[in-house]
Amino acid sequence: MWPFRSRPQSPIVRLAPAAARYAVIDSELTGLDPRRDAIVSLGGLRIAGGRIVLADRFYEVVQPTSALTATSIVLHGITPEEVRGRPGIGAILEEFSAFCAEDILIGHFIEIDLGFLRVAYANAGLPPIANPVLDTWPLYDWLSSRTPNDDGPGLPRLQDPRLPMLAQALGVPSRGEHNALGDAFVTAQVFQRLLRRLERWGVTTTGDLLRIGDPKHALDPHSRSALPLT
Repeated sequence: MWPFRSRPQSPIVRLAPAAARYAVIDSELTGLDPRRDAIVSLGGLRIAGGRIVLADRFYEVVQPTSALTATSIVLHGITPEEVRGRPGIGAILEEFSAFCAEDILIGHFIEIDLGFLRVAYANAGLPPIANPVLDTWPLYDWLSSRTPNDDGPGLPRLQDPRLPMLAQALGVPSRGEHNALGDAFVTAQVFQRLLRRLERWGVTTTGDLLRIGDPKHALDPHSRSALPLT
């Protein structure tokens, strides 16, 4: 497995979280198995200076390498007619890499997206992107495990970790639709609200942020409860 992780010596870990640049990404898929399924669309938005930059975005619908299924069409609404004549995923990866640049990647259960991207980059003969990565679920889970106090209001513990549930808990409007760019926008708003709360809990560097939001902790949604800052 290729690392999508920040190098420990990277100066990015010393930045204040609000000073860092982020690329919030999401993908729509024909299924959840990278060995058999494929990316149908890829979307991303930039966060800079703590603000979502709506004009700085990435969105492409691609011709998947595996067939669209009735189940996947119901989820993301992309039909065979819409992908007919579209470029393959390999044709847009260099542009996607340029969009991500060296920013911190953010996603909700982002390892799913990264698993498909690893396969796509390998099949295209391109070096994988090696950006530092954050997952919104472990960030939320860490915060929801804190005891409310004057510095940090509590968040409800969630049994359902899907993005619409986080959005609802944080007051972010979400219609629950599956669209790569729309979901990236919801994820970006979720992250903004989490970041404000994290700062009140003493998360003052991106090093802390990356450790709490490490995607590997999303595999066990409640493994983050006891993680301290130091």
